[in-house]
Amino acid sequence: MAVGLGPLPDFYPVAGVRLGVASAGIKKPGRKDLVVIEAAPGSQVAGIFTQNQFCAAPVTLAKEHLRQGAPRYLLINTGNANAGTGERGLTDARKCCEALAKEAGVSAQEILPFSTGVIGEPLPVDKILPALPTALSALDANAWPDAAKGIMTTDTLPKGASKQIQLGGKTVTISGISKGAGMIRPNMATMLGFIATDARIEPRLLEILAAELGEHSFNRITIDGDTSTNDACMLIATGQAGNDEITRESPDLKVLRDALEEVFMTLAHAIVRDGEGATKFITIDVQKAVSSEEALAVAYTIAHSPLVKTALFASDPNWGRILAAVGRAGVHDLDLEALTIHLGDVCLVRNGGRAEDYTEARGKAVMSESEITIRVTLNRGEIRERVWTCDFSHDYVTINAEYRT
Repeated sequence: MAVGLGPLPDFYPVAGVRLGVASAGIKKPGRKDLVVIEAAPGSQVAGIFTQNQFCAAPVTLAKEHLRQGAPRYLLINTGNANAGTGERGLTDARKCCEALAKEAGVSAQEILPFSTGVIGEPLPVDKILPALPTALSALDANAWPDAAKGIMTTDTLPKGASKQIQLGGKTVTISGISKGAGMIRPNMATMLGFIATDARIEPRLLEILAAELGEHSFNRITIDGDTSTNDACMLIATGQAGNDEITRESPDLKVLRDALEEVFMTLAHAIVRDGEGATKFITIDVQKAVSSEEALAVAYTIAHSPLVKTALFASDPNWGRILAAVGRAGVHDLDLEALTIHLGDVCLVRNGGRAEDYTEARGKAVMSESEITIRVTLNRGEIRERVWTCDFSHDYVTINAEYRT
């Protein structure tokens, strides 16, 4: 049950980008589960990847290829993660890159592979290779909606964002898709994100933007605290909009950055809104902390508390669970008398205990909403961090208990 997640937007095509979708039948016969994204010659690509040390074979290979030059094609399969597969996994990922490279007339190092699905099973190369020509023949600048559907796993809805801005009198387009619903924890998640723009951006700046925007969007979402083996978020810049190259000194940098941030945030929040079994979208806002690390420690302790998450699902204003999470977040010399905790606009905790004007009815009213903000004001410094999460429902257990059946 996606929370406030509507249909896909009308995508603006990105000059220099085409997408093709095919069915390899990896997990289910007939399902569109193979996506190819083509970037025109001269495009720049930057990205961030999972922090899980058991990173999947495609992650290892994509990072390797990204260091070797400018990629031309991204190859994505669902239904199989090709993770926990050892040397065979790397061999299989290379076979897929080599086969696509041969079909497309480029080198294997110009292919970035991505996989998502079940961990620990060999990649069905024999199913993927025959579907590659179909995906290439389907390449189309307007295939963003098909690609958004083609990268889904346990997602209930496809996820996308698209917008246009003006840079130096030139129209610049930004479009992107993402997938993910479970095994979601910052430092990526079981998520994939692909954002493309036709803006011309200085290569080192593109890397900085990918890292910074990813850190404050995709790396601030969590469904269940599990960091996956396969996550990646890629930012492609084709440079075909005709604008002057954006550098760190460009007056148009803020306009571009703000637009990219909006797309990154929309795609990241869509993952939380479609969290496995989610019925509520939760913003955890920690303010006036001494450091980002301190603020995030508090935010994640709340976000990862099964007791808090189940209370949210039940619309139960059991505010003591939130208070307890703040108290065990590891903040050194926390002044309990100074902090406040709010649920929406209702103050729960003040002066070290329950706020004198708090009532169960007011708390219940906020907890019954589908979008809720939990705000913790530490009153120790000036740093603010936000994390986005969802509740835990019966369906989360069912989905993950039956994932392989």
